[in-house]
Amino acid sequence: MDSDGTQDARGTHANPVPRPAMPQDAPAMPREAPPVPPRPARAPGVPPLPDGSAFLSWLRAPRPEAAPGVWRFGHRPRPEEEPEQIPARQLMSGALIAFLVGWLVWSLLWNGYLGGWWVLPLQLLLPDAWLHSGDRVGNAFLWYGYYTLIACAIMLAVGRLGRWGEVWRRYGPPAWRRAVPTTEKPPAPEEDPAQWPHLRAAGAADAADRLAAEARSGLMRDVDHARIARAWQGVRSGRHSLAAFTAAVVKDGAAACLHPSGERDLPGRLARHDLVTGQVRLGTTADDPRNPYQYRATGLALGPDLLGTSLLAIGPAGSGKTGGVVRPLAESLCLHALAGRASVVVVGAAGAGLGAADAYDVVVRIGHPESVYDLDLYGGTTDPDEAAAILAEALVGDLTDPHPGSDSRRSTTVLAQLLGPFRQVHGRFPSVPELRQLLEGAPGPLHALRTALEDGGQESLLRELDARERQMRHPGDVGAVLADRIALLDRPAFAGFFDTSGQSQPFSLKALDHPVRVRIDLPERGHADASRILARLVLAQFTASVAVREDRSLFACLLLDDATGAVTPEAVRGIQRLRSANAGAVLTLRTLDDVPRPLRGPLLGAAGCRMALSGLTPWDGQDFAEVWGKEWTETRDVTDRQIIAETPAGKAVHVLRRVITGKAPTARAVTVRQVERERWSASELAHGVPPGHAVLSLTTVQGEHAPPLLVDLRG
Repeated sequence: MDSDGTQDARGTHANPVPRPAMPQDAPAMPREAPPVPPRPARAPGVPPLPDGSAFLSWLRAPRPEAAPGVWRFGHRPRPEEEPEQIPARQLMSGALIAFLVGWLVWSLLWNGYLGGWWVLPLQLLLPDAWLHSGDRVGNAFLWYGYYTLIACAIMLAVGRLGRWGEVWRRYGPPAWRRAVPTTEKPPAPEEDPAQWPHLRAAGAADAADRLAAEARSGLMRDVDHARIARAWQGVRSGRHSLAAFTAAVVKDGAAACLHPSGERDLPGRLARHDLVTGQVRLGTTADDPRNPYQYRATGLALGPDLLGTSLLAIGPAGSGKTGGVVRPLAESLCLHALAGRASVVVVGAAGAGLGAADAYDVVVRIGHPESVYDLDLYGGTTDPDEAAAILAEALVGDLTDPHPGSDSRRSTTVLAQLLGPFRQVHGRFPSVPELRQLLEGAPGPLHALRTALEDGGQESLLRELDARERQMRHPGDVGAVLADRIALLDRPAFAGFFDTSGQSQPFSLKALDHPVRVRIDLPERGHADASRILARLVLAQFTASVAVREDRSLFACLLLDDATGAVTPEAVRGIQRLRSANAGAVLTLRTLDDVPRPLRGPLLGAAGCRMALSGLTPWDGQDFAEVWGKEWTETRDVTDRQIIAETPAGKAVHVLRRVITGKAPTARAVTVRQVERERWSASELAHGVPPGHAVLSLTTVQGEHAPPLLVDLRG
């Protein structure tokens, strides 16, 4: 302390500020407690709750009814026929000249160059006392009112001639209002989908309140909405009770009625989806004269209503089949599966980019040692005849006579003669090595099988085995071909697959009764023939399984990326039967040359949706041109003959016409004819489709058609 009663605050800065010293006997000042910070709204590290405005805007967006394939989310319908629109230069010059003509007529009338005949109606209709009264104000009101009436009549006449109304609609405030987006008012509670009015009408008000609160708070997603709507359909159909549905929704909210996997969304999305309409957007219909006017510049989308008729996409490598078609469709169907609406099986080469493994419930990686799941070679059936038919289609379906009426009955009979006795003895079907030995006629397995059948007294099965042994001794036996084909699957790379002893987890397409997401990776490298056999196997199992499902309200779809070698007569017949089973298939091919010539027409006819991508060959384009047929179009033959003016007045008129129209004065002769032309010719499909585009025709399961459309798959 200094002698003057102050002390320094040392160590604080360069020049300490003196502070008064406390007296020695002064009591200690009580220290104030620091203020308590407010309680945080959430735990540290937890992000804030999302806002539900984006979800509500999505849910309340208009989705008007539209033609097949139109992206309905926010769609603005267009007229079916293109309105005739006058060019802007011609419209504005015509409006200006009409105004000048009206001004000229009024000036001539006002200055008396045309006489006074135009005031005769007023003089004839009104008494002289009114016309020549001494009231200056009244006379002015009367005469100027009549002048105004005549001026308005002239403006109305020249306005109609000059199309002033179209100028107003195209460049006036009506066009400004269309350009400025308007905010729509929220719908009434009884019409608001976010309030779940159909649940309230059925007496589930508590569930509706819980769901509405979840939507407002941002805890509901589009998959949740679709899944709960699907569960409500089950309540209305009688599969579930209203009490159980209400209890689950009140308890879990938007997480009620979960998919068996527990997932509520995919790990990532690449395409735009609308689960209210069930559509996925693939691109934009080009603003091209070859497209119908109502489709131009609209979004192009597919859904189960179109996939139920099956889709065939043809295009060379790199044209966008996998990335622009198969991947978005697989993503959409996986979302439908999470919502309980569909089951999907995606088949393609390993590493083809068909989606992450986390987006699927089952991933069968044939030939990969780390694959968790195996593929059931016999499709989960216990009937030897059914298993033989499916396996025969997979092994030698491509060797069958390619005409549509042929089949593989001989191969089916050979396999049934072996599968039936083997299952009776061992209680299971043979594995691939065991089946190969039986088909090759190895004496050891056949003798053991015969001995077991004799001990069991199976006379009918012994006759089957005897018939098989007799056929082996004949030349041209089908068993040798089957043995050669099954040998392609009896390779070291597939040693741990197609197990029938119960030691693995085989996946069977009988599981399509449930909303399952499956991806099957085929061993493309080094095993191309085996991959084709497996592709035919999956296609045959799919067409056989969906036809015997108990619950057909679940849409089932098979996506086969690169169906080379998989198109057989039986496959075409199976695709034709899918529509009635609420199922569909999506097949992609590099060229139609991969399909036998007699099957190309039936294949294009079996698929309701056909897509020709850019880079198509002319001979492939010819097949599409034939299946899309012809249409009547109106053609105009125009002949222009230039008019030569001989007088100065005529030349002045011609100059005026050139200024207005921008063209030389001509006399035009127009001939209109109705001709029948191909919708898309083979040359146009081969050379007129830009890169990244495709020509797509659509058919819904209700039978509605859309003509071939030029679509930009990159939009």
